[in-house]
Amino acid sequence: MSTGRTETRFEGVKRTFEKPINISSQVLLDRERCVLCARCTRFSAQIASDPFITLNERGALQQVGIYEKQPFTSYFSGNAVQICPVGALTGASYRFRARPFDLVSTPSACEHCASGCDMRTDVRRGKTLRRLAGDDASVNEEWNCDKGRWAFKYVTAVDRLAHPLVRNEAGVLVQASWPEAIAAAAKGLKAQSSAVLVGGRATHEDAYGYSKFARVALGTNDIDFRSRLSSDEEREFLASHVVGSTTTYRDIDRADHVLLVGFEPEEESPIVFLRINKQFRKRALKVTAIASKLSIGVEKLNGEFVKVAPGQEAEAISSQSLTVQSIILVGERASESAGVLTAVSSLAKSTGAKIAWIPRRAGERGALEAGAIGNLLPGGRPVEDAAARVDIAALWGVPSLPASVGRSSDEIYAAVNAGLIGALIVGGVDPLDSLNSAAALEALDKAFVVSLEIAPSEVSSRADVVLPVAAITEKSGSFLNWEGRARSFDAAVHDSLNRSDLRILSMIAEEMSAPLNLGTVTAAAKEIASLGPWDGARASMQPVSPAKAPSLNGDQFILNSWRRLLDLGTLQKGEDNLAGTARQTVAVISPNRAQAMGVADGDLLKISTSHGSVTLAALVEDIHDDAVWAPRNSRGSQLLVDLGAGHGAVVTVVKL
Repeated sequence: MSTGRTETRFEGVKRTFEKPINISSQVLLDRERCVLCARCTRFSAQIASDPFITLNERGALQQVGIYEKQPFTSYFSGNAVQICPVGALTGASYRFRARPFDLVSTPSACEHCASGCDMRTDVRRGKTLRRLAGDDASVNEEWNCDKGRWAFKYVTAVDRLAHPLVRNEAGVLVQASWPEAIAAAAKGLKAQSSAVLVGGRATHEDAYGYSKFARVALGTNDIDFRSRLSSDEEREFLASHVVGSTTTYRDIDRADHVLLVGFEPEEESPIVFLRINKQFRKRALKVTAIASKLSIGVEKLNGEFVKVAPGQEAEAISSQSLTVQSIILVGERASESAGVLTAVSSLAKSTGAKIAWIPRRAGERGALEAGAIGNLLPGGRPVEDAAARVDIAALWGVPSLPASVGRSSDEIYAAVNAGLIGALIVGGVDPLDSLNSAAALEALDKAFVVSLEIAPSEVSSRADVVLPVAAITEKSGSFLNWEGRARSFDAAVHDSLNRSDLRILSMIAEEMSAPLNLGTVTAAAKEIASLGPWDGARASMQPVSPAKAPSLNGDQFILNSWRRLLDLGTLQKGEDNLAGTARQTVAVISPNRAQAMGVADGDLLKISTSHGSVTLAALVEDIHDDAVWAPRNSRGSQLLVDLGAGHGAVVTVVKL
């Protein structure tokens, strides 16, 4: 040193720590940076109700740490990283990978669930490096879940589809040019009766493109966005109670009672859970869950647990006492039990309570409003209403539209296998999400299939034409969240050569001499806005009676399941740090049944049907005596594939 002191005046030993330590597989702590502000600990206790991080010791020895004997199970830990003022908490996937001033930031929206979180996407050299929660007081306030924050590596996966593929005469998929692939797709779709299957993750504009393509280019109402377990009762419920509805987060904030039906907010829409939790902590908001199993989230909310056997929820719903200030939050799983949605409709009508339908996927409400379902045209117009068909036909410039209600996804698969449908255009659908996945795969093998996909899948491997589509960060558009609120976003990565679903559909339609006139997202948005909502009579809902409770033998149970937030979903591919915080895969039975079977926590249970079986560690918890619960799509527990069974199915459970 040429100037200044050569020795420090501070003789004490500096406080140093091991650097870093793992709070979890995805959150790292540098304790020498920490100023003990307690932001992270207050967030975990007061906002998330997950005491996953705490202040240990006292005085000069005080430091941030975790509970040694409690597992880290929070879905919201990334928020602690974002609000840390000194960088003591860092995310494992972003740590030391870039400096903030090297990043290009773009406002975006989350594609993972229907909450509709405002987000910020940070890109460096054309590659997404991190995503942060945006600040929107009306929706997610300033929080998001860990899945929305960290599950984005699927966009840059090495197996991304980069070029169109066409199956040649030898039956092999080979690379083709865009004009060749578009011509092959148009020829195959035009040659035979066709149907459309679009997953629940399409943007509003893309879903509108699929809806218009089905009616204008294919002349059919055979289109369904529900690439999951569904029912005709649900389809009528959506048309009569959901499309065009205006229930919002504000209604949750004002509610005197929240009734959960077929819906576990922490797992299926985490921001809804945080909003309910906020009101519970603020004013002891009453929460009631009608379910077979007491979930972790409902337990945090001190919710009233109305215990019913799987499939027998309808009677319990009818007995609830609600007011005009109450709100019924209905999940997509309500469609899996006959009569449940009928009971919800009757309860809302008799009490004046509001209904909110909260699906698990981000694009389902937008697809519903866009008419990507067999009984509705865009804006909630009933397919069977002649005036509605005339209005839409005039706007689209076609003589007429098909008048009969279209088939559901399962009915479409069945029609293909029966020889009634010869071609399918499939966008973002996993046939393994179907209860009868064997029939779905058989249909894909039989039909001429045009697949619009991001990455190789069960559909693309069977397709005759594969067209790569842009991921969420590579295009502009909007989602409609469960409220029906538009969540617009711009492209964060601009050097991608992939096209949006909407653009590809427009190209195919042009080749089929049935132009959609939807070359851009802006054009689609303008056309959607010009349509407006339907102001005529709503579609009616025919009541459905509940199913009778099955009779059980000694080792038989009724299956109860849902998908966890962190599971084997394709959009979580490649994020090992996030997967490390997934909750343990277990089979849950009641204390009474456990005692009768001689089962303790950790013992192995075999759950089986005539289709197959899974073996899981037992967990004894509060659940209906006739029920066994297991996660639907977690490691070692892919129930639709392994068991061929869904909610309410009778299964055999034995101790190994």
